Amino acid sequence: MTTLGDSFLTAWQLVASADARLADIVWLSLRVSLAATLIACIAGMPIGALLAVGRFPGRRVLIVLFNGLMGLPPVVVGLLVYLLLSRAGPLGAMGLLFSPTAMVIAQAILVTPIVAALTRQVIADEWTEYREQLRSLGASRSRAAATLLWDGRFSLSTAALAGFGRAIAEVGAVMIVGGNIDGVTRVMTTTIALETSKGDLPLALALGFVLIAVVLSINAIAYAVRGWAERKWG
Repeated sequence: MTTLGDSFLTAWQLVASADARLADIVWLSLRVSLAATLIACIAGMPIGALLAVGRFPGRRVLIVLFNGLMGLPPVVVGLLVYLLLSRAGPLGAMGLLFSPTAMVIAQAILVTPIVAALTRQVIADEWTEYREQLRSLGASRSRAAATLLWDGRFSLSTAALAGFGRAIAEVGAVMIVGGNIDGVTRVMTTTIALETSKGDLPLALALGFVLIAVVLSINAIAYAVRGWAERKWG
């Protein structure tokens, strides 16, 4: 069997046996990305809803800004967070650099514009459909935004899952602020990059298999939730 074939076989064995090192890396990746996505949803969804229904100076500028920030380079975010959390930075005394918390902060900054922009689009469509009805009920714009967030919760799950997909697959920012420390801040993407550079293909391949499975599962869940909501609520 070729070396490549041996690597694939060993990788599958690592996955099938739930190797302890592999499991720790996957678990840390999921914890960091889920926490970042939760923060991004808490911050981004209200912002997106207010941008959809609100009318205030600078609104269009903010919409363009959030749409543009969906493509924010991860390494730039990593650099900015690094500067904030480094010893010479304004938050350096907190000692968060090279920790999972720093990675959560970086990923949350990356994901928030995605969640906000996608939420704005969903709520804007809902607002077009239900605006007159909400106005007739005397709902303020902030109350209307909250109502539409609840009404469109199933559609908004797609925005949350899209944000999680961006977070779990990110490598640049978390490597800068996390330091890729073994057993502390080493997640799937950074481990794949490191192990590939070292020539340790089995672990890199095993993590690649898991990461692909996670991403595919996210898309499958998003599709199923959207389809279920459309069937249930028409």
